[in-house]
Amino acid sequence: MRLRFLGGVNEVGRLGMLLEKGNGQFLFDYGISPTRPPQYPLPSPPVDIAFLSHAHVDHSGMMPWLTSRYQPPIIATRATAAISGLLSRDSLKIAKAEGYVEQFTRKDIRRMEDNFDLVEFGDTRDEGGFELHFHSAGHIPGATMFELRGESILLFTGDINTINTRLVWGCHPVHCDTLVMESTYSGRDHPDRKELEKEFIDAVDEVVNRGGKVVIPAFAVGRCQEILLLLKDSPYDIWFDGMGKEVTRLYLKQSHFLRNARDLGEAFHRVNIVHSYHGRKLALKGDVIVTTSGMLDGGPVLFYLEHLRRNPKSGVFLTGYQVEGTNGRMLLEKGRLDIRGVREKIEMDVRFFDFSAHSGHSQLREFANKCDPSKIVLFHSDQREILANDLREDGFEVLLPDTGDELEIDG
Repeated sequence: MRLRFLGGVNEVGRLGMLLEKGNGQFLFDYGISPTRPPQYPLPSPPVDIAFLSHAHVDHSGMMPWLTSRYQPPIIATRATAAISGLLSRDSLKIAKAEGYVEQFTRKDIRRMEDNFDLVEFGDTRDEGGFELHFHSAGHIPGATMFELRGESILLFTGDINTINTRLVWGCHPVHCDTLVMESTYSGRDHPDRKELEKEFIDAVDEVVNRGGKVVIPAFAVGRCQEILLLLKDSPYDIWFDGMGKEVTRLYLKQSHFLRNARDLGEAFHRVNIVHSYHGRKLALKGDVIVTTSGMLDGGPVLFYLEHLRRNPKSGVFLTGYQVEGTNGRMLLEKGRLDIRGVREKIEMDVRFFDFSAHSGHSQLREFANKCDPSKIVLFHSDQREILANDLREDGFEVLLPDTGDELEIDG
């Protein structure tokens, strides 16, 4: 077998991995980096089958481009398929609004949706000379690890999380010969989840009790739902705005991918849903606003921050990784935001809470050891070397390809 990455190896974003076996070509994920402007992977050649691990745009964002040219079946779970279409339409909307080159059309998105070949965790099938097995990746609902059994066993993880969160159960190791594993948090571990949740709730209490409002920018897919579950039993007047509303509804229709669908349903129905401009003005009178976008590059969050930016009693609590070049990163590093083309000073209480849906360094190392492969290929990180060094100390052969490199793998 031969592997070649089209992107997403020494960076977080625009992932794409080609696998070639005999005359067959298979593509694993094909995304964009949602920077300003967006960045894209290398063009994909024709492929026989595409595998989509999950719906986040850095993994799914270029699938409509792919199907507009080659129309391969796309193997994914129903939850991934539903959310991918929603995010692709949003990407197209952003491209039009910002004047970026549009990589695909609405017709291409519909074609992508028609090409999904749906699978469930635990399914087994024969495709392309492999026996395929599908495992939960624990990252977001529907996220999948792909196990390919041929002359040897290859496991492609996509993004993984080994701990249980309020939204989904953590993933489990799979014995394999070649482990192709994400390494987003190489060199970094996350704080203890229960301690982090307590710190977060205490911080919300602090801001609300001093008369401020808490704005929580959160990724529409996964993070909004996690925050709603965390706030479910709180006494606050909570408002929910942005694309996360539709994502939550879609997840509730795919309840078997959730750790506790009843809890998410209760959390969703206890908040106030923003439907209009008038609703946003009402939300400003509440206690807590959960809204997109998670990196503050557009979305309703800018409306709320524009109105509250001079209020030091209020807080803006970032709940996820802020990619370099985004509005969120600028807020963390410089205390400023680009609002309507003007860099405005934010006088609010800015805090960061590491509610990552990725495994940290120690968890990745433990996962790899339990998979016990002969060879490990690391991708999706700007500092893979740290994890690679630890895994080499554990006795593994570790490969760190660059974009465009080809690797020969047994199988």
